[in-house]
Amino acid sequence: MARFPRLIALAALLVASRPVAAQTVTANFENLALAPQTYRDGLSLSGSFMSGGATFRAPVNTDFPGFEYGYGFAYSNVIDTTTAGFTNQFAAYSTSTGPGAGSNGSANYAIAFQDSFAPDGTPTVALPTGHLATTVELNNTTYAALSILNGDSFSKKFGGASGNDPDWFKVTIAGHNSLNQSTGSIDFYLADYRFTNNAQDYIVKDWTSIDLSGLSDDTATLSFSLSSSDTGVFGMNTPAYFALDNLTLSPVPEPLLTGLLGAMGLAAWRRSRRTRSVSAGVAAFCLRFLLSGRTLESSRSRAGRGSLRYQFWCCRARCRT
Repeated sequence: MARFPRLIALAALLVASRPVAAQTVTANFENLALAPQTYRDGLSLSGSFMSGGATFRAPVNTDFPGFEYGYGFAYSNVIDTTTAGFTNQFAAYSTSTGPGAGSNGSANYAIAFQDSFAPDGTPTVALPTGHLATTVELNNTTYAALSILNGDSFSKKFGGASGNDPDWFKVTIAGHNSLNQSTGSIDFYLADYRFTNNAQDYIVKDWTSIDLSGLSDDTATLSFSLSSSDTGVFGMNTPAYFALDNLTLSPVPEPLLTGLLGAMGLAAWRRSRRTRSVSAGVAAFCLRFLLSGRTLESSRSRAGRGSLRYQFWCCRARCRT
């Protein structure tokens, strides 16, 4: 019985002495200053930028002197759902009403570009210590969406001339821990034309929330890989872009305190079982005692802790509790 109070005391000590618990935060990019209708990518950043404590990689490809360009992530507030082509690569394809093109009409959002020419060309996010990714919102970019809907000089129109081609465009969100070991992956289709009924074919054109709880709690980084049914000798023909907003980051449960509270719960459960078992036994004894018709006088000849009188007093006290 003494062990249970000690567990309570230890838990109280841990709660009182630990640092202030981490809070749920959201990487929504509103902390990043931008002039209207502008963006910033790797060419104007120092390799990365931060929002909500998460670090978004924004490197520069310098393999083509005089034609350097940024890849990975950029942040933007561009509003343009009508201009097709490469010149409009930093606009989210958001058809929802609102002052901005971000989620829920917010101003800022991120644009991801997967560079097939760079060995580290997959867009990557490093999560803040002590947090896990719980949800994220994704959308198409105008560049990719209009290419999928209409085709262009590099990419086919999804569905083909008949509309029956089973085309698709997806992003795979992969988690890795600090040892670069996989912590799970999630597929999300930005466009899917594989349905038998062409009326079910779709392209994502609004911000869509994705549940990331399938990734392990020890996930330290997220990578976003794009793939498409439209590929050629140089790789994917579909523009390798997507938009991202509202990456929600929740505190990782504290293992020591969680384990201790679990032990406390188990101890309490065992104690309650033991108490219920004793109470039931004592109640049965009391019932037998009363039904037997014996009185306290008949038990006076018995002494010590095993006497009938002592047992009755004990049972009477315990039954009251």
